[in-house]
Amino acid sequence: MGGRRLPALKLSDGEWSELKALASRRKTGQALALRARIVLACAQGAENRAVAAQLAVDKDTVGKWRRRFIEHRIDGLLDAPRSGAPRTIEDARIEAVIVKTLESTPKNATHWSSRGMAKASGLSISSVQRIWRAFGLQPHRLETFKLSTDPEFVAKVRDVVGLYVSPPEHAIVLCVDEKSQIQALDRSQPMLPMRPGQPARMSHDYKRHGTTSLFAALDIATGHVIGKCFARHRAAEFRKFLDEIEANVPHRLDVHLVMDNYATHKTPRIRNWLAKRPRWHVHLTPTSASWLNQVERFFALITERKIRRGIYRSVAALRADIRSFLEQHNADPRPFKWTKSADHILASIGRFCLRNTPFTTKRANF
Repeated sequence: MGGRRLPALKLSDGEWSELKALASRRKTGQALALRARIVLACAQGAENRAVAAQLAVDKDTVGKWRRRFIEHRIDGLLDAPRSGAPRTIEDARIEAVIVKTLESTPKNATHWSSRGMAKASGLSISSVQRIWRAFGLQPHRLETFKLSTDPEFVAKVRDVVGLYVSPPEHAIVLCVDEKSQIQALDRSQPMLPMRPGQPARMSHDYKRHGTTSLFAALDIATGHVIGKCFARHRAAEFRKFLDEIEANVPHRLDVHLVMDNYATHKTPRIRNWLAKRPRWHVHLTPTSASWLNQVERFFALITERKIRRGIYRSVAALRADIRSFLEQHNADPRPFKWTKSADHILASIGRFCLRNTPFTTKRANF
């Protein structure tokens, strides 16, 4: 006697593609992926017993998901709603918490806390936290931003990014800026080293022993940095640094200089120096757009790895540490990889402007 005849299971092209995606996509839940594989195996004509052996599951499990798919198609592979305690917070109260969070502030603070919102709304602190978490609200966090108002912003972005993405031949592209007023700080008490279960610690107060300014030029192709410290950061020091660059760059190469429009960069003395050297070409970054200058990434690197935790009892010690970092960096330089095109950057800024100006009817035209 033969067994019970299995119901036919046929897939449309769309169902086949969707099930294959569910079965192979890494982010799919493993339970749903297994159900998709069961249905795909059954659709190829295999019996429940053979599918169960192939996928190392129980035969009844195969039969269950075969039936569920035949009855409800792909929706049948999803988990059925589970029983549980009914909701105790109505939609209107949830909406009131969201509106109050977004459109008001407490009398004695600049933003809501979960405890303050719980008291104002009559809900528990945990309920307020769940509502905020569900809707991605974080009143305790604050981020900063600065949009450039440079009338030539678009042209400058395209110019500078064009150098990064497609640098000219027989030329060197240097990102130049200065990290000014680096303080030589000596902590008031010795630093305590890191221990298992406890990070390194330093006192919050310090003694100042003077400042120095680091002028740096980053070669975007190699990552090599020309750097020099000066006591001040005037046009006179910037002129000396340009001489330093001139001495280090082969005369057969054109020099494309990416820098901002800082006062020390545009004095008559600097302009005359550049005018006398036709192989030098200046590319200005937009105002309030220091993120476009790659040397800022190098400044962040030296700050994080050397300066921030450094203990210096003199400016000479600070300068020696900076020179040591430059030497080690240049011994094995690695360029920073620029990945965003000008169109991508401008489109991103346009979306930011539209998203954060809901009451304007003008569209950003980049």
